[in-house]
Amino acid sequence: MSTGGERQFRRAAAFRYNLGVPELSPSTSVEFLRTVGPQRAALLSRLGIFTVEDLLLFMPRDVLDLTKTTRIEGLIEGTVQTVRGVVVDRDSRVSRGRSMVGILLKADGGYLRCVWFNQPYMFRKYEPDAVLLVTGQPKLRDGRWEISHPQIQRLEQDDQQAGPGILPRYPLTEGISMHEMRRMTRAAAEDCADQMTDPIPASFRTTHQWPSRAEACRGLHAAASVEEYERSRKRLLLDDLLEFQLGLAQRRRLRLEQQTSVPLPADARIQARIARLFPFEWTAGQKQGLAEILGDLARPRPMHRLLQADVGAGKTAVAIAAMLVAVANKKQAVLMAPTEVLARQHFETLEKLLAESSVERRLLAGSIAPAQRKTTLAEIESGRAQIIVGTQALIQESVRFHELGLVVIDEQHKFGVEQRARFTQGAVVPHLLVMTATPIPRTLCLTAFGDLDITIIRDLPPGRQPVSTHVVTDAASAKKAWDFVRTKLAERRQTYVICPRVEAASSVEASPTISDAHISGGKSDGAKTDTGKTWSSAETLYERLRTRELVDFRVGLLHGRLSTEARSEVMDQFRQHELDVLVATSVIEVGVDVPTATQMIVYHAEQFGLSQLHQFRGRVGRGKVQGFCFLFTKSPDPDALSRLNTLEQTTDGFAVAEADFQLRGHGDVLGTRQHGQTSLKRADLIRDAQMVETARALASSIIDSGQFDTPEFLTLRRLVHERFSKLEETTQAG
Repeated sequence: MSTGGERQFRRAAAFRYNLGVPELSPSTSVEFLRTVGPQRAALLSRLGIFTVEDLLLFMPRDVLDLTKTTRIEGLIEGTVQTVRGVVVDRDSRVSRGRSMVGILLKADGGYLRCVWFNQPYMFRKYEPDAVLLVTGQPKLRDGRWEISHPQIQRLEQDDQQAGPGILPRYPLTEGISMHEMRRMTRAAAEDCADQMTDPIPASFRTTHQWPSRAEACRGLHAAASVEEYERSRKRLLLDDLLEFQLGLAQRRRLRLEQQTSVPLPADARIQARIARLFPFEWTAGQKQGLAEILGDLARPRPMHRLLQADVGAGKTAVAIAAMLVAVANKKQAVLMAPTEVLARQHFETLEKLLAESSVERRLLAGSIAPAQRKTTLAEIESGRAQIIVGTQALIQESVRFHELGLVVIDEQHKFGVEQRARFTQGAVVPHLLVMTATPIPRTLCLTAFGDLDITIIRDLPPGRQPVSTHVVTDAASAKKAWDFVRTKLAERRQTYVICPRVEAASSVEASPTISDAHISGGKSDGAKTDTGKTWSSAETLYERLRTRELVDFRVGLLHGRLSTEARSEVMDQFRQHELDVLVATSVIEVGVDVPTATQMIVYHAEQFGLSQLHQFRGRVGRGKVQGFCFLFTKSPDPDALSRLNTLEQTTDGFAVAEADFQLRGHGDVLGTRQHGQTSLKRADLIRDAQMVETARALASSIIDSGQFDTPEFLTLRRLVHERFSKLEETTQAG
């Protein structure tokens, strides 16, 4: 500690003593730390920083390494080097359909040019006088140094005059500069890091070569090298991830120890009887998935499995087979879906499949008439109803099961944890299978669903062709798309048209406009009422198509504001080919299965996530005929176009999910942020994906070896318990 720092520390200590404030410690309010005070403490609270410990564990978003910058005369071709300079000029041009952007930096000892190909937005990104840290492999071209597609870090005003060193860069709030934040975190590290309690036992740290928590806090905020910073950062992130994974592993262990289920074995005779009901050949993925599920059902411990599959991979058939195993063991099985449209479709699938079977199946949903509901509830309670399909109506207090053996929850991320837990109360619980047709990235599976066993079905049924996807950005391309759709409609094929909203906010909305030509695929007829409108509104587009562009075809409208009965009626009409075109919102995202629907147009496609668009296109081409999906957009954002191009390039739902995860984060990928799902304090599932895997392996080892129950792990055990205590009431359902 410097002499000046010592004087500051003594003055702060005397100030605290005179006020009667306890000696500074990690748990002390941050306002009593030197360099902070009440005003800055109020600002820090916006960042979730209330104590000195909060400040010590506040993660920089990255660091600037100013220890290894190179002067221009020191550059070497082909070697990765870093140059610090200021933008003095920039240019942009297009040649033979290829764009090139260049910026010229004035740096120590001369000039350096940075170039990008086919990234025109770079011209706007780095304005003149911006100070940049540029990293890449320099090449000497015509006597001038140049780096293609360099890594760039922008130096903020606080950074520009800094000398050599490692400068952490923090998320900020208005009123706190980067310089002030660095002063505060350094003061916390100097004054309190050594008082931090380390929850990780010393022997464990030694085995895995981890620094202590005190060393990590100092290295996080005042590192002498990038290596020291990275080692410190990883230690503190692993603390966060390890606590979380230990909680999941502990929950899993307690569930296995404390809960039992009735075994539901399936011998060869039962499996053969079930197999004869399915009029198709199962894929290898389906067979493997069912084998894993049947292995779980045969045990006296409750199955707790996530079945995820790509669109059209046949997960519903696997679930039905599992439900029939429960019935063969004289137990009831439940299939719960998030919407009545999907529940009714599942029920219709069962009706067709079990038409010649003696299995009693019932539908329980909100729109059922009171008399029918009363009868159905009585049959569920008596055990007469063996397979029950429904919505959230299944978890109402009025529903009493006779002997429930298996619960299947479709599109499980649409339900809250508490809703799923209703099925798993008590010591003897039914087996639980949760399903999703939205592939979930691996790191998200290891956290949000870390205490579930996971089954993945990747392969599609034979004969199923991938959907041909095209991004449409101009009127000429829109005309071709609509001409193609009209041709297919004339051939008795059906089409979905998807819009992001039900009704227009105004006659001329604020989002980028799409002209009449873009809608109809032809020239605008000049109608004043339509010119300049955007077509994100399902109601507006429906009226336009049925009265003008598609007047020769039967057009229907489906959205979430319609009553349940109206939605079911429209879907039945489309399914029975009484409608040729269905204009809809995202209500058709999952489950809707119409084999003759082979075309889809999505308006304002940039407003949807990649996984959601993948779900949309999964509604077409579900028979033997090729499906086509046209993604209409007028967005000028190059990132949005790049995102949509991902769907042109791949039909693999798992690859799409990973791309969506990288772009939008876990909450949007799942569609809803569920309580306790990814309650990480410092780690990020995208940035720190590799550490998620490491933490899961370590947690399993600590639990399985019995280390977690030893006195040495008491502090860590308390932290995990405190973190997960709020979830204890719903642990059974994950």
